[in-house]
Amino acid sequence: MTADTVTADTRLAPARRLGVVAGLRHTLTLAWRSLVQIKHNPMELLDLSIQPVMFVLLFTYVFGTAISGSPGEYLTFALPGIIVQNALFATMTTGFGLNNDLTKGVFDRLRALPIARWSPLAGRILADTVKQAWSVSLLIGVGAILGFRLGNGLLGLLGAFVLLLGFSLAAAWISVLVGVLVSEPDKVQIFGFMVIFPLTFTSNVFVPTDRMPGWLQHWVEVNPVTILADALRGLLVGGPVVGPVVQSMLWAVALAAVFAPLAVRALRRRV
Repeated sequence: MTADTVTADTRLAPARRLGVVAGLRHTLTLAWRSLVQIKHNPMELLDLSIQPVMFVLLFTYVFGTAISGSPGEYLTFALPGIIVQNALFATMTTGFGLNNDLTKGVFDRLRALPIARWSPLAGRILADTVKQAWSVSLLIGVGAILGFRLGNGLLGLLGAFVLLLGFSLAAAWISVLVGVLVSEPDKVQIFGFMVIFPLTFTSNVFVPTDRMPGWLQHWVEVNPVTILADALRGLLVGGPVVGPVVQSMLWAVALAAVFAPLAVRALRRRV
């Protein structure tokens, strides 16, 4: 064993015995690192800003009159669903960024530092949650400019934020698992389009369930995207709240319970 190895072992040993407070501090530092990178890669922020706004504008003014009779009525119906769709697509950035760090060796360099072993992954997830909050705030703001009005005030808005971010955190574990298993970051995005794209378009995000074929309605009603969209409509606009919110929370718990252990196990094997 060389002197360099002894030094490395001495550095790594304390990282395994760090307390929760130190780990949280490291997590915040690494989350800030991920957020600061936007300054050097502004396209990432544009992806979180321009694309969702384009969806709102295009669907409101192109399909609004045909589906709901007027753009204003359609905006009230569609905006909560578009927020859900955007949030689910945004979870793929967690797996994309993680895979990028893994393939370029950044993750290994971070774990070689005297920091908590779980802080690099936690920092990545926390940073992406902040980006999610920015994207939701932007969509609500643009919707307000176009005429969207909250039906349940600030309390409903806060509840929608908490529910959506909680569900996104749970769904992000799917992205983490994919990001660990695939060999290239682009494959994470391919997975997102193969799974999330059909999942959102076979929900009531853009079109009311009763406007769809009967055979499709049965799937739409049990689709977790539909349930989450209905929960946000109830919180932001009005309508049933308890049922959709509880079901969305159960889906979030189930996703986290299944995919978080699988993702952590796969990450340990890879690194």
